[in-house]
Amino acid sequence: MLSLQFIRENTDRVRRDMLLRNADVNIDRILQLDEQRRALLQQVESLRAKRNAASKAIGASKDPAEREARIAEMRLVGDEIERLEGKLRSIEDELQRRLYEVPNIIDESVPRGPDETSNVVVETVGEPREFDFVPRPHWELGVIVDGLDIERGAKMSGSRFYVLKGPLARLQRALIQFMLDEHVAAGFTEAYVPYMLSEASLLASGQLPKFRDNLYRDAEEDFYFIPTAEVALVNYHRDEIIPPGQLPQRFVAHTPCFRREKMSAGRDVRGIKRGHQFEKVEMFVYCEPEASPAEFDLLVSRAKHIAAALELPHRVVALCSGDLGFNAARTFDLEVWAPGQGEWLEVSSASNCLDFQARRANIRYRPAPDAPLRHPHMLNASGLALPRTVIAVMENYQQPDGSIVIPEPLRRYMNADVIPAVTPLPPQRD
Repeated sequence: MLSLQFIRENTDRVRRDMLLRNADVNIDRILQLDEQRRALLQQVESLRAKRNAASKAIGASKDPAEREARIAEMRLVGDEIERLEGKLRSIEDELQRRLYEVPNIIDESVPRGPDETSNVVVETVGEPREFDFVPRPHWELGVIVDGLDIERGAKMSGSRFYVLKGPLARLQRALIQFMLDEHVAAGFTEAYVPYMLSEASLLASGQLPKFRDNLYRDAEEDFYFIPTAEVALVNYHRDEIIPPGQLPQRFVAHTPCFRREKMSAGRDVRGIKRGHQFEKVEMFVYCEPEASPAEFDLLVSRAKHIAAALELPHRVVALCSGDLGFNAARTFDLEVWAPGQGEWLEVSSASNCLDFQARRANIRYRPAPDAPLRHPHMLNASGLALPRTVIAVMENYQQPDGSIVIPEPLRRYMNADVIPAVTPLPPQRD
């Protein structure tokens, strides 16, 4: 979260950034509550000092009548302290609630714009493949190779669920293993994290209170199913002081992710591009503030490395101010080309959250043994997300008969070169 001191000292910037984000937050009310809080604290401290002094005077007094008068006066002071403390708790509760709802500031490099139409493509790598046949979408290819069953997934759980089986289940597993191996080889520490977290963890990471409606929850146990491994890794050092010499820390984790996708009818939800449950390999970094720009570049390069190794045409997109996520001060998306659908699919978002999550999670570090405590910067990036990477591999590596060539880096994991076509071709789409 943003500190009250930062909001007080940078009020104009905070107001500007909230407008650029289209964020409905009342900064004036936060400042008003802060003034009331500080005034009440002064009153309470003054009355406590008065009560302490009177207590000493009562103890030293020899006159019973004077003692009784002072005791009666101090009862009134105590009642007033109790009243003011109750008012102070109410103000602090509202202030805390409102601070939790304020998104991060915006990095000055972020393009200005109201929504995704103002996002900027900063780099494109690779040329889309030219087909001598009309490329099929992944939902047709999945049937041809007998690896995708959407109907039975929906029967099990409802719409937006599916079953990967046989070669496509192994393709997804191969991709996950390949990504983990590549990131670990680059110095990231692999982590296995809980898939269910407490409300305190979701508050610390920034998913609560804003995204409560998008989360799946076990109400009886008060667990939330993770929307991404980022949420767990934010909390790895919650309420801790990281000793000198232990930054940066770079983690990578594979987890399922659970989200209440708000989906509209139409092409955008065809196939397995969007779902309530999906797999993702996530990278996460704790670092000193001065190092976070370089760590951001590292995360973007790691995501690009996976796409390039799979020889998938991809591009990097800088998100504009109106499209930034709640926690992020800066975000680059990585998108891969899906020729069967004729569109770019986001497979990674790399975000620098500065010290926003560290403040919420009460994480600090000591740069040197005698140095004052600071909040670390925290960054995250998908490396990459499934099933969209599966979709991109299927559609880019398809052959005329519907079979799918396995990208070279994945062949050792699958012990095969091709996923064969095993069912008759469905009619070619228009």
